[in-house]
Amino acid sequence: VQLQASGGGLVQAGGSLNLTCKASKSIAEVNRVGWYRQTPESERELVADITSVFSTRYAESVKGRFTISSNNDRNTVDLQMTNLKPEDTAIYYCNVIDAFVNYWGQGTQVTVSS
Repeated sequence: VQLQASGGGLVQAGGSLNLTCKASKSIAEVNRVGWYRQTPESERELVADITSVFSTRYAESVKGRFTISSNNDRNTVDLQMTNLKPEDTAIYYCNVIDAFVNYWGQGTQVTVSS
């Protein structure tokens, strides 16, 4: 499965960004699609993910601010990020688990200035 992430950028604190992950196969057929993030000082962590039956989960730090959604027609998963904080600054990676195999996108930089 190939993944293409887009939508990162520079935004001021309190602003919003939308990340999009486009998969090369039907996301309705994979187990789970998620967004992770990583900084030079931290390990890669789960931000949010969604299953093929639209079950979602979020990191505590983003609950109420981020929303993950999928579009089976377009094979995309979006991460809508609002009320961004400087601590959200990271490289964001799209991840797919398909038949128990992990696939990663190339990452997109999100920078939140204070």
